[in-house]
Amino acid sequence: MDFDDQLRRYFGTADLAALPGPALAAGIERMKVDLGLERDRSRRFALWALLHMLGEAPDLDVTFENERDREAARNFMDLAHRAGEAEGMR
Repeated sequence: MDFDDQLRRYFGTADLAALPGPALAAGIERMKVDLGLERDRSRRFALWALLHMLGEAPDLDVTFENERDREAARNFMDLAHRAGEAEGMR
């Protein structure tokens, strides 16, 4: 899954800053529906990760049945948090 392609698929643009609030909310809702329907583990993780970056990810226990997937998600959250801290230091 290419990041920009996913943004265009759900939001119609790769520039989220240009989106009005209702369009952002609608795209997030579509992503959540697709997350609930997706059975491929890697695609499911990618959707969850994008939702996490948007501050809209559902709980890990609800999203991932497999403990290894939940652990991968926790690792992703830690890395994203550290990247955000490093960005704030610049």
